[in-house]
Amino acid sequence: MTSVTKLWPILTATHQYDKSLSTRNRGAGQMIVAPILAYLIETKNGRILYDVGCDYNKIADPALRARYYNPDVFEFGAPDMQDSQRLPNQLAKMGLSVTDIDVVFLGHLHFDHAGGLCDMCGAEVHIQEAELAAANSENDLAYFDNEVIAQSNWQVKQGEYALDAGIHAIASPGHTAGHMSLWIEMPQGAPIILAGDAADLTENIVDEVAPGNCWQDQTELAIASIRKLKALAEKEKAELWPNHDIAFWRTLKQFPEFHI
Repeated sequence: MTSVTKLWPILTATHQYDKSLSTRNRGAGQMIVAPILAYLIETKNGRILYDVGCDYNKIADPALRARYYNPDVFEFGAPDMQDSQRLPNQLAKMGLSVTDIDVVFLGHLHFDHAGGLCDMCGAEVHIQEAELAAANSENDLAYFDNEVIAQSNWQVKQGEYALDAGIHAIASPGHTAGHMSLWIEMPQGAPIILAGDAADLTENIVDEVAPGNCWQDQTELAIASIRKLKALAEKEKAELWPNHDIAFWRTLKQFPEFHI
């Protein structure tokens, strides 16, 4: 029996960029707007966040913005993020604070998924050992330096495991070395698989197209992860949610509404 009671998709920012960043060798020259999401999962035993969005300070502060989103090296610039979209302010709309979050489960350590850790002090943080090692190798510009330094509250994991009854970490490497998706058994209806950046768009899932950026160009590994998630969804009659698809996001419950 699942421990899950509710699931909230939370829009933390949007980012405009070339579609080929989401679909490898497809869509060059086509600009898309991608949602940057966090997912709040309420269980009978506590609250879990899957991803935490961007570091607002690196976007709002001109000096930090120039350093981290220099267009000479970061072609599409900074995401569009408002102060109201920071997770502490989003949680406040529900009468919650960051101290009410028990676990932050990071799908991977790119800036738009781990940056918001600076606002989430105190929560236990779960990350894969392979992901942390890759981030500290400095071989990917999407890992921002001060967001990948493990703290005492970090739990460094290896492989798949259960976070709670009905919530399971699923290995889905390819986009990054230690990328993880998340299986959520809902109290009503079909289970949900949060693909994370294993599948930015519905197109990645339907056509089995790798994300535009693959760790060390391991395209086949990324495609294998998409096929793995699809097979699991088919076998268990689960919904497989892409992560940066704005059309798909608009079909979901809009915060502070929730899925049950």
